[in-house]
Amino acid sequence: MEQVVLVDSKDNQIGLMDKLDAHKNSGRLHRAISIVLSRRKNGRVEVLVQQRSKEKPLWPLFWSNAVCTHPRDQEGYFECAVRRLHEELGIDMHPGDLKVLYRLEYQAAYNQLLSEHELDTVLAGEYEGGVEPQISEVAAVKWMAWDILQAEMRKNPSIYTPWFRMIVANDKTQHLME
Repeated sequence: MEQVVLVDSKDNQIGLMDKLDAHKNSGRLHRAISIVLSRRKNGRVEVLVQQRSKEKPLWPLFWSNAVCTHPRDQEGYFECAVRRLHEELGIDMHPGDLKVLYRLEYQAAYNQLLSEHELDTVLAGEYEGGVEPQISEVAAVKWMAWDILQAEMRKNPSIYTPWFRMIVANDKTQHLME
């Protein structure tokens, strides 16, 4: 049974809950991380995006940031990021290659039964290597130029996860991609 860390709005741990139970109805506020990986290619900033596996109970086959996940109990943000980058995308990075950009709290209903309610710590890093997606986690990956991603997201917002739309629109993310 996989558990998530329940938190208050200041990221103080207040308990643990079964992952699925934490996502039922309007959801219980829990800890999450989102990782944004970028690279510079031909003078442009590109961002790694993944299409979530069709097996995901929330937002299957939606496009999102490189990795979005839940730290385990007593697991640090960077430790979780390094673990999940390897597990989902075959990417090996060191914690020092990532930095915390900001935290955002959001609630988004997927359907009448399941929702996200997360305190999401957004981490970012630059990455130039290969990507080997784990098929049970990821349906597809691609590098997208930042300006093209923004334009596509404005044109077709419904194919992107709600947290990724918030991340792309955030001023701190915008500044990072300049």
